[in-house]
Amino acid sequence: MAGPLQGLKVVEIAGIGPGPFCAMMLADMGAEVTRVDRLVPGALGGGGTVVDRGRRTIAIDMKKPGVTELLLRLIDDADVLIEGNRPGVMERLGLGPDVCQARNPRLVYGRMTGWGQSGPLAPAAGHDLNYIGLTGALNAMGSRDRAPTPPLHLVGDLGGGAMMLAFGIVCAVLEAQKSGKGQVVDAAICDGAALLASTYFDSLARGKWSPQRADNMLDGGAPFYRCYTCADGKFISMGPIEPQFYKLFLELCEIDDPLFAAQWNRQDWPAMHEKLEALFLTRTRDEWSELLEGSDACIAPVLDFSEALQHPHMQARNIFIETGGVVHPAPAPRLSRTPAEAGAVPKTGEHTVEVLQQLGLGEAEIATLREAGAIA
Repeated sequence: MAGPLQGLKVVEIAGIGPGPFCAMMLADMGAEVTRVDRLVPGALGGGGTVVDRGRRTIAIDMKKPGVTELLLRLIDDADVLIEGNRPGVMERLGLGPDVCQARNPRLVYGRMTGWGQSGPLAPAAGHDLNYIGLTGALNAMGSRDRAPTPPLHLVGDLGGGAMMLAFGIVCAVLEAQKSGKGQVVDAAICDGAALLASTYFDSLARGKWSPQRADNMLDGGAPFYRCYTCADGKFISMGPIEPQFYKLFLELCEIDDPLFAAQWNRQDWPAMHEKLEALFLTRTRDEWSELLEGSDACIAPVLDFSEALQHPHMQARNIFIETGGVVHPAPAPRLSRTPAEAGAVPKTGEHTVEVLQQLGLGEAEIATLREAGAIA
C-alpha cells in the first residue's frame, strides 16, 4: 500500500547529514525522490548508505555547460526541492529559488543549513557540534567535572535539522495545495536545536534551571534520573520521576533507608546518588533488568547498537529491518492506513539514463552529455 506522500515529487540536491535524512523520511512516506548526486563523491562520501534508501539517483557534474537547464527541467515538474549548500551556492549555479519558482510557482524550496540563510554566521562553515553549542543545549550535556559530551548528531543534524526541514516542507506543501504558490523553507540547525530546548529555556526564565551541568533533574543531577554502572561494567537507566513510580522502585529494590523518603530534597541528592551507585554495583545489568524492567519503576538496560537489535521489545515491534544485507531502523512513525515503506538503497547514479529519458532526452543527447563528462 502506498504511503501518505504518494504523488509528491521531490528533487534532492545531494548533501550530507540532515538533507539526506529528510529526503529519506519523505521517501519512506511514499514521495518520489530523485537525488542529484555528484560524479565525484565529496570528502564525507557520496551515498550508498541506508539513509539513501527509497529514491532514484542521477550522477551529474552540475558545473558542465547545459546541465543547469537540464536540472531546471527536472525541477519544473517537482513539488519540492531540497538543498543543503551554503547560502549563495545554488544562486551561483543558476538554481536559486527566484529562478526555480519563476518557472515553477508552486515549488517548495527547502534549504538546509547549520546557521541559516541570514545572520553574521550564515556564510561560515560548521558542523552539528558547533550549531548546538551556540544554542545552549550542548553545555547542558555531560558530567559536571569535564567538557560537555557530544550527543552524537541526533540533537542537531537530525532532530534540529532534518526533522524540522521535513516538517516545514510538509507544512509548505499543504499550504501550496490551497494557494498554488510555493515558498522557501529556511531550516537552520541552530534554529531547530534551540526549539527542541524550549522546555529548558522556560525553566531558565522561571529561575528553575542551574547553569551547572548535572545539577538539574533531567541532566543527571537527580539521583533518580540518571544511569548507573552495574557489577559487570554495563549500565542501567533509571527514571522514576513520578512519586508512585519512585515508591515502586524503592519497594522492588527493598530500600527502606529514610534518606530516600524525601525524593525532592535536593540537599540529599548527592548522598542518595552515592548509595544508589553502591546498590547497582551489587548485580549485573541483566540481573537488574530481570528484576525491574517492564515494571512502572521506569528502569531499562542501556544497550549498545548490536544489543538493541536483539531486545525482545524491539523485535516484537519490528523496529529493525534488513535491506541488502544491512540491518537498520524501519520507517517511523507508524500510520494505520497508509504505512511507510523502506525502499531499496540505490547505487549512486543508477537511474541517470532513466531520468534523462523521462525528461525527453534522446540517445544522441545523452551520449553528448557523457562525452562532455557531465554524466558517467
